[in-house]
Amino acid sequence: MMLRQLFAGILLTASAATMADGRIDTTTFKLDDVVVTGSRYQTDIRHLPMTISVINRQKLTENYNDNVLPSLTQQVPGLFTTSRGMLGYGVSTGSAGGIKVRGIGSMANLLVLIDGLPQYAGLYGHPVADAYQAMLAERVEVLRGPASTIYGSNAMGGVVNIVTRKMDEYGVNTNVNLQGGSYGTFEANVTNRLRSGKFSSIAGVNYGRTDGHRLNSEFEQTSGFLKLGYDFTPNWTLSGGIDLTYFESSNPGEAGNPYIDNDMMITRGTSAVSLTNHYEKTSGALRVYYIWGHHHINDGYHEGGSPRTAYYLHNDKMGGFSLYQSASLFKNNTTTAGIDFQHFGGEAWNKAMSDGSRTDIAHRSVNEIAGYVDFRQDLAAWLTLNAALRLDHHSVAGNEWIPQGGLTFRLPQDATLRAMVSKGFRNATLRELYMFRPANADLKPERMMNYEVSYRQQLLEGRFSYGVNLFYLKADNLIQTQMVEGRPLNVNTGATENTGLELEADFRVNDQWGLNGNYSFLHMSNPQLSAPEHKLFVGANYRRNRFSANGGLQYIAGLYTATGADEQKENFWLLNLTAQYRVAKGLHLFVKGENLLAQRYETVAGFPMPRATFMGGLNWNF
Repeated sequence: MMLRQLFAGILLTASAATMADGRIDTTTFKLDDVVVTGSRYQTDIRHLPMTISVINRQKLTENYNDNVLPSLTQQVPGLFTTSRGMLGYGVSTGSAGGIKVRGIGSMANLLVLIDGLPQYAGLYGHPVADAYQAMLAERVEVLRGPASTIYGSNAMGGVVNIVTRKMDEYGVNTNVNLQGGSYGTFEANVTNRLRSGKFSSIAGVNYGRTDGHRLNSEFEQTSGFLKLGYDFTPNWTLSGGIDLTYFESSNPGEAGNPYIDNDMMITRGTSAVSLTNHYEKTSGALRVYYIWGHHHINDGYHEGGSPRTAYYLHNDKMGGFSLYQSASLFKNNTTTAGIDFQHFGGEAWNKAMSDGSRTDIAHRSVNEIAGYVDFRQDLAAWLTLNAALRLDHHSVAGNEWIPQGGLTFRLPQDATLRAMVSKGFRNATLRELYMFRPANADLKPERMMNYEVSYRQQLLEGRFSYGVNLFYLKADNLIQTQMVEGRPLNVNTGATENTGLELEADFRVNDQWGLNGNYSFLHMSNPQLSAPEHKLFVGANYRRNRFSANGGLQYIAGLYTATGADEQKENFWLLNLTAQYRVAKGLHLFVKGENLLAQRYETVAGFPMPRATFMGGLNWNF
């Protein structure tokens, strides 16, 4: 209630202050202030009411991580990702790569997109963290808070949108990265970008492997992608792409209760074709996509137990389309109308190791179709109104209405004040509805209301920027497994109220030095796994002549790795450093160290992370 009153008070105060001043903001903002997440069309971030963090390619690649998630964990306040080793997240029992924003997410409550299209396993509904390679990302846009009005189910906690790379200038560009280090870890990737006339392409291949820092924690992955584009006219573009990932992962189990033979072989694939148009007063797209996966898992056994007699296998799929068009219906207006359709599901079975005989577990699929309208109107040079509404129909859960509204004030002295209220929701996954003993076909959608206010400002001619966010969210109908009549059952019984503060700042000191940092505080009425109470990051960049270096110190406190009677919390500091030297045009040699304080810590209960680790290699751009 207090935050809702504060929300209203800030709106009134901002209105009075801006009307009294009367000045018009004519500041020119950098390119990163143009985003697509939150509206599905290129929009000045100053006109959006939601909170969006943009992590550009420089930040994604400065530490030579093969996956985008470590950079997001450092750079985005309120976002945390679990890990279990140097390389690889895995799936199933003992996996990591769970993403939470403001205490919501981890499984199917947070939506990962690639170029605005959903990426998750059709049967289980969760993201597959090992598929999100840094080599294909131009930038990542993270919407903190519900985005269900535009993106539907699974966007209850927020959205991570990976915007893929492109080639704007004519010619050819190739990048080669090779590195190796602790625990037999080796990574290599090659990307090539080309533009000739109306045609453009980008292709890449990535390989990584590690022995792991624990017995039975090996990981090996190969992935590749290809994206082609053709500009029919300056206004119309056809593009298409395919992304394939295959990895083999071993789960060592909890340190005090290790697993034997808990191995998995996972194949994930994504394909999409997009036809986009862009005019002065209207823009839109038709995107058709198909996503598939094949999982082959030996669930293993504990010491003293009996080996498994059957493998678990599943094939999942998700296909659909997204059609939307934005138009300026009248002065200073943008109205977007869209339709989304998804068909997803798959089959799961056990395969006997002795004779290959098959025992079916599930073979299900569902449809989801939705229509939405997003209305954005500049009421004055300093004020934008946003209102949106979505009607989502799920073939099992039925209809769901999802509203959203907000105001954006562009204040004097390059400041922006935002206030919004939004609803998020998530339909039950096929696993929760139909698979294994806790399944319950009568589950209802999870729901959440989110209220937030934020303030951002740029000073010193854009060299210094900072932001402050306050939010309150209330989620109910959360799906949990409880004992009902002597058996486990998935039921809509969970609830949480989360309140938090998020701070971020960036300071370009001079041509050599840059500083950035963020902090988030989270209070939860009910403890949630993988959601730290305090999360602090302070980073620095230095560049002079041929030498450059960057480092970051991160503090995590009040991180629940277990709740209930066996509650466990973690507090730890992490120090990472990377240094590189340009030995020739386009060729850099680099070294990096992670957890240089040699902290003993866990983000998944029973899975201690490695102490100090080191990598070194070369990066060649030509």
